[in-house]
Amino acid sequence: MKRIFQFITAIAIVAPVAISATSEPSSQTEHVSPFACNALALSPEVRKRHFEELGPALLKLKRSTRELPDGYEFELPADNRTYQLLTEWAFQERLCCPFLDIGLRFDRESGPLWLRLTGRPGTKEFIKEEFELGDSR
Repeated sequence: MKRIFQFITAIAIVAPVAISATSEPSSQTEHVSPFACNALALSPEVRKRHFEELGPALLKLKRSTRELPDGYEFELPADNRTYQLLTEWAFQERLCCPFLDIGLRFDRESGPLWLRLTGRPGTKEFIKEEFELGDSR
């Protein structure tokens, strides 16, 4: 019985290594989301709040915009209310626009709160159009 257990243990250890060594590399490619907002990723109630309340409220709070090579940063007040609005918006935005890299940062010494939106090539142009940035800052 002891030898059978040792044999089964040896197979369990060696078999996965042998199989992975002979397997061909996967031909599957990484999923790449299109540059489009999928509003249907949000429930009707959340969608209404996201687009009619949170987005407009945050745009009113925006103090400045920094252009980055692959996106934009938006300066916002570093208060609790703004942070709560922004984190709620960001969590929802990642569902409807999964191609965005979303970052939130507080600057030191009681500095501002920054929302950073970046991504792969083409993301910057999408942000510029969606947020109606144009040339005015």
